[in-house]
Amino acid sequence: MSAAASNSSKMMTSPGDMFTLENPVFCCYLFWSTVLVVKMLLMSLLTAVQRFRYKIFPNQEDLFFKNLEVQFDDPHVERVRRAHRNDMENILPYFLMSLIYISTNPNADVACILFRVASVARIIHTLVYAVYPVPQPSRILAFATMLLITFYMAAVVALRTLSFI
Repeated sequence: MSAAASNSSKMMTSPGDMFTLENPVFCCYLFWSTVLVVKMLLMSLLTAVQRFRYKIFPNQEDLFFKNLEVQFDDPHVERVRRAHRNDMENILPYFLMSLIYISTNPNADVACILFRVASVARIIHTLVYAVYPVPQPSRILAFATMLLITFYMAAVVALRTLSFI
């Protein structure tokens, strides 16, 4: 039996145990959250790449090339910016909900699968939206995957804490 499987049956004894490197659920969360943070940081770089590729700059001082004007509405740049904004609107609440979910001491296997699937879905969302646009329903499926996982975790938390209100 793997270490993760043997740890998944181990019950954490105190709330402090949930957020340590001894908890495989928290370690999985840390890894996949790091992947998503790096992905979001790369979106800023992708925006800059698009700006230079199409010579589209939003500020007068950014105009490196002669005969250019400030521009705000290039479809290539705006597509990447919309994807980045979508990340912030969805990944940030997911981070918070995931931490709250971890505090309920979920099954390690289920939790890690949720973290992996949600992260891969967001990477796919970026690829089909900002890198290589693909027709629907590709983007909505990738978007809905993380959204449903976040709602699932919220439902688990709500059901496990309902008796305390």
